[in-house]
Amino acid sequence: MKTGFINGCFDILHIGHIRMLQFAKNRCDKLIVAIDEDSRVKKLKGLSRPFNNQNDRVEFLRAIRCVDDVRMFSTDKELINLIKNISPDIMIVGSDYRNKNVIGSEYAKKLLFFERIGDYSTSKIFEYSCNR
Repeated sequence: MKTGFINGCFDILHIGHIRMLQFAKNRCDKLIVAIDEDSRVKKLKGLSRPFNNQNDRVEFLRAIRCVDDVRMFSTDKELINLIKNISPDIMIVGSDYRNKNVIGSEYAKKLLFFERIGDYSTSKIFEYSCNR
């Protein structure tokens, strides 16, 4: 059984997230998604984030049929240990991480990059809704 791994905030789901999850699932039998806990999202994205709390984000992701399991982490060390313990066959990250350090990627057998879909991003969705 081939295992795939993706991590991120997954705060406001959009079509880019869905297509990335589908892309990953098409390359593995079991897809595990890890999300940043609320405290980590605040550190990374600012005090107004996340828009959806970690329990809701887990539930949203579990409802998507291509996602087999959802885990949470709050530090780089926790993320590394999670990836190390799972030892995924493939780890999928957005193409914006190309030529950057991908935390924990040394514990995945293969690292794949997913090309962004258009201009979709949670931050842009929020900005757009605030400026309407």
